[in-house]
Amino acid sequence: MADKEEEEKGFVIKDRRRFSEGAEKEEDKQGPQSEAASTAGEQKEERPEEPVDQEEHAQGPFPEVSLATFIFSLSSSALVHLGEIPEPETSQKRVDLPIAKQIIDTLGMLQEKTKGNLDQDEERLLKSVLYDLRMRYIQKSGK
Repeated sequence: MADKEEEEKGFVIKDRRRFSEGAEKEEDKQGPQSEAASTAGEQKEERPEEPVDQEEHAQGPFPEVSLATFIFSLSSSALVHLGEIPEPETSQKRVDLPIAKQIIDTLGMLQEKTKGNLDQDEERLLKSVLYDLRMRYIQKSGK
């Protein structure tokens, strides 16, 4: 019974060794810690890890990793930098053409490097996403 309880609690191992000279020099500059501070640090380390936030699990699992999801991810980033969709953090639309161009060029490079290795659906998806992003970039840049 006691073994079962110990397994459920779990434990955390923290390595306090220093691996660089810079870390040791920084400790010398700070001086010795007070006993209260070191005790508080030890108490914090001994606590078991807190449970994972339930909201993270409520969102569901991540989508399957595939070329299509990678293309959609890059295209979404390009659309954010083209000002077509709002930034996730701020919910504001902002145009950053150099970054958008770099993402579009990355997708173009991906198209060239994977030529002949994609199935028809992947090839069609990449071609249509690139065409759409390039047209939006031209419109935004005024070229």
